[in-house]
Amino acid sequence: MVTGFDTPAAVSERLAEVGYLPEPALATTVFLADQLGKPLLVEGPAGVGKTELAKAVAAATEAELIRLQCYEGLDEARALYEWNYSKQLLRIQAAGSDATWERTHDDIFTDEFLLARPLLRAIRRDEPTVLLIDETDKADIEIEGLLLEVLSDFQITIPELGTVSASRRPFVVLTSNATRELSEALKRRCLYLHLDYPTRERERDIVLAQVPGIEAALADRLVEVVAALRALELKKVPSIAETVDWARTLLALGASSLDESAIASTLGVVLKHHSDQVRAAKELVLPGAGH
Repeated sequence: MVTGFDTPAAVSERLAEVGYLPEPALATTVFLADQLGKPLLVEGPAGVGKTELAKAVAAATEAELIRLQCYEGLDEARALYEWNYSKQLLRIQAAGSDATWERTHDDIFTDEFLLARPLLRAIRRDEPTVLLIDETDKADIEIEGLLLEVLSDFQITIPELGTVSASRRPFVVLTSNATRELSEALKRRCLYLHLDYPTRERERDIVLAQVPGIEAALADRLVEVVAALRALELKKVPSIAETVDWARTLLALGASSLDESAIASTLGVVLKHHSDQVRAAKELVLPGAGH
């Protein structure tokens, strides 16, 4: 057991306490990943709460969140570890010409000169840890081979120091926007969860939970408009986080309703491309507006 969730209901309760409202299937999958000690692969479009799930698990369990942000060109040195070469060179120079190579080698390949990156940091921790491997699909396929090795046995071999094994397994969340297919070998080692945009009722509950003071009627109207925006062909549809930001914006402005004027003046909170704003202004059919 990694984080100590006793039941799926406990997952729901503890995540809700930190502002993340999970569906029953999500709570069950998180519970099973915890009980089985297996990584959790969360896939779905951008902005549905994949990264926030890892943050919520960390907050709910008072664990440290360690994040490996994936990108094209990510290599082993940035994911696992690398040696502090400049510090090693200074030590070699300080040792002088009389020092033997064997003695110098043993001196510079120690923890003092090791720069631990996210995967190694997570493996070495004895305290509760959530390891977030974010946007796994953006990394090169070679990184998947590295992840297979680390996530299969939860250990890392450093040639100069030996094998580092996890004394306490981290709770691992891998996220993917499905821009490319991940390998079947990696998927086999994980439990799988697909997230999509929530129902209007669920998103309304999220807004009410995360934006204290907003009126229920305004929250209803807000999620209706967001749903209408998501139905358009946009470059980037509004995420759940942007819905919450929009709610906070309206609250800060003291707006009591979301009419066409309020939408026009605050649309930049949820639509970040000019072409999307132009399309919304032209094609948006506002719920309850009589268009």
